[in-house]
Amino acid sequence: MLCDHHMTIQNILHVSLCPHKALVVSLASYCIFCSRACLIGVVKKQCLLYLCGCSESLRNDLSMCLSVCLLLYVFSSSGEDSSGERGSLHTWKGYSCSVTPERVLLSRPVLQAALGTRHGVLLVEGGQVYSFGEFPWKQSQVSEVGPLKPVLESALSGQRVVAVAAGSFHSGAVTEDGGVHMWGENSFGQCGLSSLTVVPNPTPVAVLDPDTSPPHTIRVLELACGEQHSLALSAQHEVWAWGSGCQLGLVTTIFPIWKPQKVEHLAGRHVLQVACGAFHSLALVRCLPPQEARRPLPDKCGQCNQLLYTMTDKEDHVIISDSHYCPLGVELLADGEARLEPGRSPPLRLQSSPSEPLSSHTSASAPVAQNGEVLTTTDSDISAAGTDSDRTVGGVGGAGSQSSPYPDDQAVKEYLKKLSDTSLVEETAKTTIAGAMTTSSALNSLVSSCASAVAERVVSTCEALSLKKRINCYYPGVGGVAGAPGGVPGGFPVGPAEERVRLEESMQGKKSCSTGDIREEEAEGLSRRLSLPGLLSQVSPRLLRRASRPRVQAVPLTPVGGLPEAGELLPSLQTEVWSWGRGEEGQLGHGDNLPRLQPLCIKCLSSKEVVLVAAGAHHSLALTTQSQVFSWGSNSSGQLGHMACPTTIPRLAKLSEGIRVWDVGAGAQHTLLLADGDCYQPILYYSGQQVREAAQDAPQDQTEGYSYTQQPVLLPFCMNLGYVSGVFAGGQSCVALADRNVTGFIASLHELAAAERKFYCKLSSVKNHILRPLLDLGENYCSRYSSAGQRPWVRESLGTALGPASTVLLQSLARCYSRLCHLTGQHSASLTANLRRRREVKSLVMLEHASIFLDTYNEYCCSVGNFLVMGGFQALAKPSLEFFGKCPELLQRLAESSEENIPLSDLLVALFYLPMRHLHEYGRLLLKLGTCFEVNSVDYQKLQDGCSKFEALALHLKRRRKEAEYTYHFWKSFPGKMTVSGLDSLRKPPRRLICESSNKALTLQNSGRFSVNWFILFNDALVHAQFSTHHVFPLATLWVEPIPEENTDLYGLKVISPEETFTLLACSSMEKAKWLRSINQAVDQAMSGAGQSGSGAGQRAEPPISRTACYTFYKDSRLKEATYEGRWLAGKPNGRGTVKWLDGRIYTGTFKNGLEDGFGDYVMPSKTLNLNDHYQGHWKEGKMHGIGTYKYATGELYEGSFQDNMRHGHGMLRSGTLNSSSPSVFIGQWVHDKKTGYGVFDDITRGEKYMGMWQDDQRQGTGIIVTQFGLYYEGAFNNNKMQGTGVLLSEDNTTYEGEFSEDWTLNGKGVLTMANGDYFEGTFTGEWGSGLKVTGSFFKPNLYDSDGDKARAVKLGRLAVRPEEKWRAVFEECWMRLGCEAPGQGENQRAWENIAVALTTSRRQHRDCPEMNLSQSHNRTLESLEFNPQQHVGPVTMEKYDRIRHYLIKACDTPLHPLGRLMETLVAVYRMTYVGVGANRRLLLQAVNEIMSYLARIFQLVRFLFPDLPEEGGVIPEPSSDPQDKKDSNCADTQLESPKPGRVVSSSSLLLPVLLPLLYPPLFTLYALEKEREDDVYWECVLRLNKQPDMALLAFLGVQHKFWPVSVPVLGERTEVVSSTKDACFASATETLQQISTTFTPSDKLQVIQLTFEEITKEVVSSLEDSFLWSMDDLFPVFLYVVLRARIRNLGSEVSLIEDLMDPCVQHGEHGIMFTTLKACYYQIQHEKTT
Repeated sequence: MLCDHHMTIQNILHVSLCPHKALVVSLASYCIFCSRACLIGVVKKQCLLYLCGCSESLRNDLSMCLSVCLLLYVFSSSGEDSSGERGSLHTWKGYSCSVTPERVLLSRPVLQAALGTRHGVLLVEGGQVYSFGEFPWKQSQVSEVGPLKPVLESALSGQRVVAVAAGSFHSGAVTEDGGVHMWGENSFGQCGLSSLTVVPNPTPVAVLDPDTSPPHTIRVLELACGEQHSLALSAQHEVWAWGSGCQLGLVTTIFPIWKPQKVEHLAGRHVLQVACGAFHSLALVRCLPPQEARRPLPDKCGQCNQLLYTMTDKEDHVIISDSHYCPLGVELLADGEARLEPGRSPPLRLQSSPSEPLSSHTSASAPVAQNGEVLTTTDSDISAAGTDSDRTVGGVGGAGSQSSPYPDDQAVKEYLKKLSDTSLVEETAKTTIAGAMTTSSALNSLVSSCASAVAERVVSTCEALSLKKRINCYYPGVGGVAGAPGGVPGGFPVGPAEERVRLEESMQGKKSCSTGDIREEEAEGLSRRLSLPGLLSQVSPRLLRRASRPRVQAVPLTPVGGLPEAGELLPSLQTEVWSWGRGEEGQLGHGDNLPRLQPLCIKCLSSKEVVLVAAGAHHSLALTTQSQVFSWGSNSSGQLGHMACPTTIPRLAKLSEGIRVWDVGAGAQHTLLLADGDCYQPILYYSGQQVREAAQDAPQDQTEGYSYTQQPVLLPFCMNLGYVSGVFAGGQSCVALADRNVTGFIASLHELAAAERKFYCKLSSVKNHILRPLLDLGENYCSRYSSAGQRPWVRESLGTALGPASTVLLQSLARCYSRLCHLTGQHSASLTANLRRRREVKSLVMLEHASIFLDTYNEYCCSVGNFLVMGGFQALAKPSLEFFGKCPELLQRLAESSEENIPLSDLLVALFYLPMRHLHEYGRLLLKLGTCFEVNSVDYQKLQDGCSKFEALALHLKRRRKEAEYTYHFWKSFPGKMTVSGLDSLRKPPRRLICESSNKALTLQNSGRFSVNWFILFNDALVHAQFSTHHVFPLATLWVEPIPEENTDLYGLKVISPEETFTLLACSSMEKAKWLRSINQAVDQAMSGAGQSGSGAGQRAEPPISRTACYTFYKDSRLKEATYEGRWLAGKPNGRGTVKWLDGRIYTGTFKNGLEDGFGDYVMPSKTLNLNDHYQGHWKEGKMHGIGTYKYATGELYEGSFQDNMRHGHGMLRSGTLNSSSPSVFIGQWVHDKKTGYGVFDDITRGEKYMGMWQDDQRQGTGIIVTQFGLYYEGAFNNNKMQGTGVLLSEDNTTYEGEFSEDWTLNGKGVLTMANGDYFEGTFTGEWGSGLKVTGSFFKPNLYDSDGDKARAVKLGRLAVRPEEKWRAVFEECWMRLGCEAPGQGENQRAWENIAVALTTSRRQHRDCPEMNLSQSHNRTLESLEFNPQQHVGPVTMEKYDRIRHYLIKACDTPLHPLGRLMETLVAVYRMTYVGVGANRRLLLQAVNEIMSYLARIFQLVRFLFPDLPEEGGVIPEPSSDPQDKKDSNCADTQLESPKPGRVVSSSSLLLPVLLPLLYPPLFTLYALEKEREDDVYWECVLRLNKQPDMALLAFLGVQHKFWPVSVPVLGERTEVVSSTKDACFASATETLQQISTTFTPSDKLQVIQLTFEEITKEVVSSLEDSFLWSMDDLFPVFLYVVLRARIRNLGSEVSLIEDLMDPCVQHGEHGIMFTTLKACYYQIQHEKTT
């Protein structure tokens, strides 16, 4: 909205309806002439003009009134909603009041527009492209189309276009698949198509990567077009260029470039956007990550190899300069002068003062210091741009004379010039210039490297720098600023530009980064050259003393790398603007007019959070997240939006306060801005040349007779367009895309985005004007003098005022505020981008990822509350008062406080709590958006959920603020209430007060008469304070219960803590209920963490009695000073947890009633060995009880049972430093930590193994010893020695049977029998193997005695432990697990319950431990084992028997089942006994008997679990069925070794298939050793006989000829048997018999024998072709042949194993006969003669 002098007024403040239902807009307008406010009211269809009260003459002059008043068009709100249109296009030229936008009518909404010099391109919904304007490249086609009648680019039919671009005379489009199409003028290669000067229609252009083979097609995201070049942004965010000129950024001098080439100088960087001017290019680039940005900087230029830094030591100064000039960055002519564009005037000198007018075509260079060196303009120039603009409104650099249609133009200029000069004087005295000189990291490193040369000078230099920085901060007149009075004396030297300008291409690494320190962000320095005082004597002693004081750590106010949670969800704000190309108008922004061949970063924009760049013909624009517009370049028509100089550096466009720009467009000589006012409908500003209708067709370079703006002006028709979503400019034209408000949705989206932009600007103002100066106070000290001759005063440092704790909290507050501000900026940019593109609910990040916002606000509120609680704002008041003055109007304005005389601390609190209000705004706007949708729609539900989340958080944070304020006032008044020693130590940042009993509302029961008890409830602890002591009860481990009031009149609360239980008495029932509710809520919040991070919703009436918490014991004798963390129940550790003692002991496991109970892990350090004892196993009532593993620090390892912290029950102890090479292993029974009962001791060092009884760690009773040398002893032991009767056998069968007194020492009567049968009988003394003394008789058997008389074989096993006495502890433990105190004594139902509990507990333990996780199939198996397969009581049928058998197979295969555990232990002890030294052939009988004992005792357990199962030898009848089924059943029974009438139940048939495969290796080894001699004889005969062919062997064995096979199958064909045939007859039977070595149980081996007989019968029947019956005389030779051909190596061992373990019920059946036949064959082969 504007007046006729094109000056902006302030914004719309209020919109309302008058009683006549007309829309009323109230405006507070700022009068240009008198600086007074005038009110303008506008009613629908009627304009009411009110004159300001500046002068009587102005009010009486209607024409003058029209020149100062506002013209405003107001449209009907109902008419706005009626059309319901989206993406309507409006176009116009100029900015005068008579301009009326023309609407372009298209069938579909317009998504994007692009304008060239005289044409435009439109992208509509559906991906179609239209063109309008002049098309000289169309040739025979239509060469000109009006803007109101666009034509469809039919060449793009079938392609879905997603982006369009327009250059001066050519156009481009990007398709959905990333392809590029170009058309238009191509004289300079700008269309990327060779051999064509014009491209009439859209034609594909290949963007290929030549570095790949074959060349890979590059996918393009967007295009930008200039006059002679084009740029493409790829999906990899790299830039590709083609066309002509240095604006390509390519390292080449040959033009045009027909094929797109990559701009290598931007390779490796993330480019976000590209823009093209006529002859220059811009790129918006994401800043490098911190680790890359902080790499060591080079000290030499990468192109010319010259030093980047120079240092000059003068008499009293050290001059450090980084003004390196690299000539390779400029196009040079032969004479060395820089090439300028033809037709352009050389740059003239700059203004030497702000009031000096600029000449025509003025170009600005960089400011220059006193000695002529160049000062590069930085952020300080930009930050003051608004001020400079105010001072220099009069100067305009346009060509030709300015013609104004309004009267008294010269008078207005003079008046404004006078006003500007006056304001300058006032500004000099008042304004504080933000940003002081600082050095980059590379500059600091240079100072450090020169320290050895300048020594103390460098120290004083650094201190002087700090002092100068503070002086510049508070006294801007000192050390001046270029362009300000008293800044830099003298004018700028006049000379060639290349002698005055220093390029900075090689200095990219030194640029200020937005991720840097807060002081680096605004203090990039006023000069790139530093002149530093060098003499140490010039520095005051006070300054040197301050140098030794600690400084407050710097806090970055811009989060490094942004918010990690946001990731790629939100736009990046850490951006840089790079430019390259021609720069004669200063459009590159580097402070000079020189061209750049390669992209160069505009340093002063690096920390400005630029989110959008735009390029006009010869000027450039950058839009920031703070809705500011920076402009630079040509200002011939005022298109930069300001009249400040120089125009070669970015400066802020001059806009009224409160105008927030969010989209920009740049044309040839004008700029179009889309902005927010105080209403949420966007408004348009125009800056630049006015286009007259009569002269619209005039050439662009003719500007005479044209008027232009001195600053952006409001377009009066903008409110008629609707809700504008984007603006575009090009040539002389302007385009706006607008939406009509459909059901309020568009208006609500715009309101949401505008509110977020406004909020971000508010946060940024607080950060820049409040937070940053306060933190600067903490970093440096500042001293100044009040006046000459007066006593100097020193400003107190912030660190001293706050103290170390509050200083850290302030830094944390600053970090959290910075994160919140950064997130808001990112969200603002995201919402703005949503308005430009989708305008959809699903693209709102605050809905899909609300947790990012909720967590950030929670964190920030927590930091503010912590700072408030610790009195930080109160302490901050004094330094703030000194800094902001006694009238902090700035603080009041930012805090939105209207109160008078409000304390500064309260003002600061209100200011920093201000962001919490925005959560209500989120909720309101989301709710407003939700009303635009159907209630049952998905979008409505999302918006409602989002609204609920933000409203709930707002209420929660409001409560948090009240808690923080209540806590602060409590601590503030605390000293006056009570003096308790050490209670002030409870004041902690996160701790909040809930209630306290200083009013005697709560007392301790049974307390003394004169005792004082004060109870304070915080959000994390209950404090009991007395006279001089206090105790803290953490809430997480506090339980409170109300005491019933029936019996007493006391209102009591029972409080339970881990170590104390006491009763509190309230003064009334109401007070009791209050404290009960408060404690329960506080406990619940402390447990859930809601006190710090939760929303506080859904609080429970009572906290759970079982909870997880951490507690350190202080009284308990057993757990004193130990810390427990885990589950609790009613004040006691209960469940899984961890205890850590101070001496290093750690227990991790389950607890019950405060004691270790269940499975746990215990580590106990050993001080002497500096190692740990480690126990892992079961506990009971605080002691090791059950199965466990104990690793001793000495290297010993015990695995077995414990009881009362002692080894008790069955267990195995490995002794030695290394378990793999232990010198001894004991496995057996323990009683009270000692070996007692049966056990096996393997002394690996001595090579002996003892198997016998123990008592008190000593061998006592009967036992067996075997050695690695073949000695075997069985007999009595006493006191760990062989004492008493025993039998000793050596390897050669020498035997002694008699008395022993020591180990291997004979002493007493006995008989010594030699291997040949000779023997001594008498008294023996001496040690075996070292000589014996014999007193007695020698006997030699008579040669003619019978073998029976000669044999004196000793029966082994008589003096050994009986099999049923072995491993009793193992079976007892199994019975105990089933709930039986003794074998067979217990309840069957309880046993099954214990099985289910054991399996469930084990599954839960494995589930809690990821490394022990069970598979899904294993879990199903365990679940099936928890139930009894014999569900119904009654006789066991075959079906039930099969179910029992399958259950036992699974149970014995699962170690978690008691039977499986038993089986696993038995296998371990069996292998431990009979492997290694125990593999002695004389132990075979013991091994077999032990297995039979296992079967009997396991069968007893099985019959206990299944009581209906018959006893050993019982019969289960077969079910009745038809004859055929009976026949099949009988066959099956035969195979299962059962008699036909039914199945015989035996331990062997039921359990041996489960047990024997696990014990088979050691058992068969013993059989092989026992039968070694016989098997050797057998094997020798087998080898001899198998040398013969089949027919010879059959004849030798006496097989009848009728049984000889005539032909045998070979490879599927029958082959006749001849005399030389070998290993062919009865081959199938031979292969079947060989399988006997691959089976384990006797039943399986008998089954193999039976199948062998069947194969023999089958082959004989096929040859005889007649039925017959075998006789043993006929069968035996044939079977003998098969046995020989089978070549079974240990057939004798197999036969013995079958004979020993065969089920007795099958010995006399068919299987028994077959086995007898095999056994006969074995003996026959041993005695067979081959002669």
